[in-house]
Amino acid sequence: MNNRVRRDWAPPRWLRILLPAVLLIVWLAAASFGGPTFGKLSSVSSNDQAAFLPASAESTKVNTLQKQFTDSKAIPAIVVLVSESRIPNSDLASYAKLGAKLGDVDGVQKSQPPARTSVAGPILSKDGKAVEFIVPVTDTNNVKSVVANLRTAVTDAIPASITAYVTGPAGLTADLVNAFGGIDGILLLVAAGAVFLILLLVYRSVVLPFLVLFTSIFALTAAILLVYAFASWGWITLSGQSQGILSILVIGAATDYSLLLVARYRESLRHVESKWAAIGRAWRAALEPIVASGATVIIALLCLLFSDLNSNKSLGPIGTIGIAFAVLAALSLLPVLLVLFGRAAFWPFRPKYAAEESDDLEHGHVEAVRGLEGIHGLWRRVGGLIARRPRVTWIVSLLVLGACALGLLQLQANGVPQTDVVLTASNAVDGQKVAAKHFPSGSGSPVVIVTDRSKADATLAAVKTTTGISSATFYTGNNRPGTTSEPVVKDGRVLIDGVLSTEPDSDAAEKVVRVLRAQLPKTDPGVLVGGVTATALDTNTTAQSDLVKIIPIVLLVILLILMLLLRSILAPVLLIGSVAVSYAASLGVSAVVFNHVFRFPGADAAVPLFGFVFLVALGVDYNIFLMTRVREESMKLGTRPGILRGLGMTGSVITSAGIVLAATFAALAVIPILFLVQLAFIVAFGVLLDTVIVRSLLVPAVSYDIGRAIWWPSKLWKHGAPSPRAATDNEHTRTGRHAKPDHPKPV
Repeated sequence: MNNRVRRDWAPPRWLRILLPAVLLIVWLAAASFGGPTFGKLSSVSSNDQAAFLPASAESTKVNTLQKQFTDSKAIPAIVVLVSESRIPNSDLASYAKLGAKLGDVDGVQKSQPPARTSVAGPILSKDGKAVEFIVPVTDTNNVKSVVANLRTAVTDAIPASITAYVTGPAGLTADLVNAFGGIDGILLLVAAGAVFLILLLVYRSVVLPFLVLFTSIFALTAAILLVYAFASWGWITLSGQSQGILSILVIGAATDYSLLLVARYRESLRHVESKWAAIGRAWRAALEPIVASGATVIIALLCLLFSDLNSNKSLGPIGTIGIAFAVLAALSLLPVLLVLFGRAAFWPFRPKYAAEESDDLEHGHVEAVRGLEGIHGLWRRVGGLIARRPRVTWIVSLLVLGACALGLLQLQANGVPQTDVVLTASNAVDGQKVAAKHFPSGSGSPVVIVTDRSKADATLAAVKTTTGISSATFYTGNNRPGTTSEPVVKDGRVLIDGVLSTEPDSDAAEKVVRVLRAQLPKTDPGVLVGGVTATALDTNTTAQSDLVKIIPIVLLVILLILMLLLRSILAPVLLIGSVAVSYAASLGVSAVVFNHVFRFPGADAAVPLFGFVFLVALGVDYNIFLMTRVREESMKLGTRPGILRGLGMTGSVITSAGIVLAATFAALAVIPILFLVQLAFIVAFGVLLDTVIVRSLLVPAVSYDIGRAIWWPSKLWKHGAPSPRAATDNEHTRTGRHAKPDHPKPV
């Protein structure tokens, strides 16, 4: 008892006042600046797919060279007007007036003499039932508002019998930005509401959910402040998807870390009367697993810096900032809130100080299985199952996960057309489909070929004869009457625009790009093929190569962290193997659900990588929570009783944390973007699978079956627990149902 008194140091009164006050002021200041910044993130966010490609990509090189020819960053908006009957040629004069009005819209490229307008059109379709305009949008920072104004201008100018669409790259980008619009408010409200309800049900406390939620929100506001600054300085590239992931990641991680500290605090309040002594015990016990878990996620995210795709690479530092503030908030802000409220934080079910009655181990209470003393309900039954039949338990668990992983054979993660990215109604998507019926499908998004001037004619001829190209021309400026017919030459190069005969975001169009890249170097070894279709192709190819490269790096780094944390080799290998199997099972089930339940057209090529990083890093989190407690108990009781005790003591809190994290990631599904909806399902389902099967059954059962060798080659493996209680835990032989020397003895 004397040792316990010395350990539970109580700070002096002045420190008990000064420290909480300083910490609260710091966090309130961060929230006061970071909160208003949340709505400004969109101003430093970009959803331009080309911006995320590496400089080495062929389409990136073409994009850079193309700017030398056009001296403009304009992206085309395609205005399509469709009539049920043929449009007479005499009406084209009135449509020409509409073209002039479109050119006057703010954000549209202004005309240069002798051209009267920068807008190309009206272009009458061959069937005479549609008219098309190509509108260059130069205000790329406000594409959403420019496209909205174009749609208003068209609607006000056409008769009711005509249906209008604004599509093309600008129209699709505008609808994509609209779909991301809920990230600033709806996503945060749904995630926070889900966390609050779950905490309310789990703890049956009115106060505690607010304390945990405040901790998470304050962590997010501080992270947003730093992310906004870095993005505005150009240090990181922020996109809509990384913005949404940041919010979910911080709220989920901060809540998980908070729940671990809260569980330790409530446990300590039953053993010590002073709330300061209790928070000191809880903080010391939770420090190592929280820091280790946060470091694991941070390092896994930083492994994304090895990605060649800038959209993946940018998430590394963004997620790192979020996790760092989640750890800081859980270890600084939450302890202050808990100690200020004391036992009232758990009202109406306040933990009572009952040190003498609470420790069943010290007072010799008899239990059927050693290690389950004082454990009740579900986790007592789970522990009993593992103690009786460890091998059967982990084999059955592994078979279930293996069966789920078979769905991987159905995974179609090779990218999706841009028209399928937005899951809600889209004027641009509808317009793309309508335009394809009346005009050459790729007229608004041609393949762009950069070739040497001396080989230009031969290259143009080769492009024209390529299957899938309906027409090809040199770039001659605006390509309209009144301009020169000679190709524009820059640094000895010319541009060729190849119009595709299929939709530019289709698999057939990507096949045409591959053919051009394979055949054109025979004419010009220095030729480059780019454009919208090539950008999508390079993005998917790079994402798939990133998956193969980054997965081994993440696994190796996390393995090394676990070895340092657990002072063991065998246990970390087991944990890494378990989360890898869990990831495969989650992805397998997700593939089946995507194909046969939701009937998605496929999956973004980056989905498996993002799913892997989050599931492995966060799945290891729960195993860290479990195994650090198991190691702590094993040093007192022996390994097998320690496994049962650790499982029983952490079961409720880890399960609650898993449910919270699954709910927060599921909130991503409110944003109608295919990538985010798929990521939401993969991570939410994977976290639940990991919590229910891997952490609750597979890992404890395998560890129990192996016994003390799980700690090889540490001292705990060599000498076992120093406590006399562990003397009965003879683990030099394998445990069996009737193996008396190894089976836990009654106390």
